[in-house]
Amino acid sequence: MKPTASNDLRPAGDAVKLPTDKELVLRVIPMPADCNANGDIFGGWVMAQVDLAGAVLPVRRARGRLATVAVNQFIFKQPVKVGDLLSFYAEITRVGTTSITVNVEVFAQRLRDGGEYALKVTEATLTYVATDEHGKPRPVPPA
Repeated sequence: MKPTASNDLRPAGDAVKLPTDKELVLRVIPMPADCNANGDIFGGWVMAQVDLAGAVLPVRRARGRLATVAVNQFIFKQPVKVGDLLSFYAEITRVGTTSITVNVEVFAQRLRDGGEYALKVTEATLTYVATDEHGKPRPVPPA
């Protein structure tokens, strides 16, 4: 990523505003133990955080237990770095009889570089199914 000016550390063309039309469901700062051999954060670590963040709205809507049944889409747009402040925004896109589909967008604020901008680093679509105490699908209650 090249700087926009000699004294400006923001990546050219990549900076975005944080969403106002989705709910902030999780914030986390990845640590050195979460790195791969290249010094970036493991994709699997990011995926686990997205699964946690993605479940926040469905568990409220389902009013109880649920299980992840599908990762419909997962796109890594930018690497995640140690010390980034990651913000996870979610919205429910579909409610079925027993399932709830959610879109999650992840933004990184590079705090060590000034933190005055955000980069979209990941976006994903996941489907959860409401389950009973035996792990069997159950109807999602009406809104």
